Amino acid sequence: MRTDARRHHDPQVRGFASDNYAGAHPEVLAAIALANGGHQVAYGEDDYTGHLQRVMHSHFGPTAEAFPVFNGTGANVVALQALTDRWGAVICAESAHINVDEGGAPERMGGLKLLTVPTPDGKLTPELIDRQAYGWDDEHRAMPQVVSITQNTELGTVYTPDEIRAICDHAHERGMKVHLDGARIANAAASLDVPMRTFTNTVGVDVLSFGGTKNGALFGEAVVVLNPDAVRAMKHLRKLSMQLASKMRFVSVQLEALLAKDLWLRNARQANTMAQRLAEGVRAIDGVEILYPVQANAVFARLPHAVSERLQKRFRFYFWDETAGDVRWMCAFDTREDDVDAFLQALKEEMAR
Repeated sequence: MRTDARRHHDPQVRGFASDNYAGAHPEVLAAIALANGGHQVAYGEDDYTGHLQRVMHSHFGPTAEAFPVFNGTGANVVALQALTDRWGAVICAESAHINVDEGGAPERMGGLKLLTVPTPDGKLTPELIDRQAYGWDDEHRAMPQVVSITQNTELGTVYTPDEIRAICDHAHERGMKVHLDGARIANAAASLDVPMRTFTNTVGVDVLSFGGTKNGALFGEAVVVLNPDAVRAMKHLRKLSMQLASKMRFVSVQLEALLAKDLWLRNARQANTMAQRLAEGVRAIDGVEILYPVQANAVFARLPHAVSERLQKRFRFYFWDETAGDVRWMCAFDTREDDVDAFLQALKEEMAR
């Protein structure tokens, strides 16, 4: 078949800016091609989306229902709308993606209020939740209805199942529901070496946003409803939030490719392992400080600002707090040992200048 498309990048170049920079895993691309051809019913009534439900049951139990969407922000906004009333609010960490990196979408598009709490490591606790969990009968205050946590967190830390159980028990006792932003849920499961259900439906999470893109998908995430009694009108909310794909089979088959066997886990373990390799190398370099425990695929570090600026000319990565000199280095499913070693060598050279 003739094509006029041509490659515009060097596929050997890798950076440490984001796991979103990585391409799609070859097995995911093969699955998309497999789902192509012929006609399938649109808007989620296709065979691939139907089979995805059975795959999700194997990971999250028989009551789980997946609603594929285009992206992570869409998954979070749809999920939080389904869990809240018009007057509802969501308690989350100050560093949460829904608060910092979604352009205000939960509040502007979802019409809800975020009640944020500063955390030392990105993780909420029952005590921290109680800083915002009050005023349910006060008509002057948005009503706390949901606690949203991220696994793993935006600072690369991972909740234990017991920590999430304590949050769920605490929230439910106060009449609130629990949402889990699982953009990197696979990395958390690989880090804990447990099935995903161990820290989701088993411990009381009501709804999760399941991430595929950062774990090797081309595009596509899903809202996974674990507690059907906690949500309302999911399919309507997905549509009015502009997250209903007409050719949904091409989203669903990617998630199936990741989840039907162990591709999701292989990809996550590779990314996590490379982050550990990076952290070990960084610890041996004088003048560079690792800021948080490296528990998934992220390394947060502090080093001289000028060094970071020079290093950014050789490898892509972002400042986390430019004033303090804090940076974030991310590893992806396709990060290789040679990539890490080359980065460490460049870091040493720039630190020595």
